[in-house]
Amino acid sequence: MKYNKSIMLKLINEHRELHDELKKLKAEMGLEKSFAIKALYHSHVAGDGPYIRDYQDLENLKK
Repeated sequence: MKYNKSIMLKLINEHRELHDELKKLKAEMGLEKSFAIKALYHSHVAGDGPYIRDYQDLENLKK
């Protein structure tokens, strides 16, 4: 599985918790949006994160 910004944006739009976490990362850590999205990917999707299935479903729809 590979990082894809457009898929992450769709996932964030579908899950309010991810949207809130994105805002929090940007505010507290001073991250730019693109870096905050990558951080969310690595902490909530990659490996065996809680949103891996939803990400894979969106990834399969894109193909």
